[in-house]
Amino acid sequence: MEIPDDRISKFFQKHHVFTLATVRENCPWCCNCFYVYQPSEVALIFTSDLNTRHAKEALAHPVASGSVVLETKIVGKIQGLQFEGVLSVPEGEWLAKCRKVYLQRFPYAILMETTLWVFTLKTIKMTDNQLGFGKKIYWARES
Repeated sequence: MEIPDDRISKFFQKHHVFTLATVRENCPWCCNCFYVYQPSEVALIFTSDLNTRHAKEALAHPVASGSVVLETKIVGKIQGLQFEGVLSVPEGEWLAKCRKVYLQRFPYAILMETTLWVFTLKTIKMTDNQLGFGKKIYWARES
């Protein structure tokens, strides 16, 4: 299931850090994570230690949101993604595939003792001022 509008996929693939937002007892929290985009699953693969606040929150409440942005002072070049989805820890063959993909992009991560996560995206909004000021592209996973 790839996204029909490839501008979203290309933007995800061009970048490597996303902001993850989780929540606990109505108190939001955000962190930044290195990721690899998996277009066939419309998902982000990232690592995080189970002892981090966001990992603990994800285990208790796996629904989350995030963003990837292009930093620029030029208004006409502003681009960014906002999204929501579900966090999970992959298992079995899916874990092996995620590990391979993640280590291809970040080979130094082999030295880390950490947990792989998958952020399966449910909705995405892309803002792309290169298409016109405030132009938005939307995508939602079919149920």
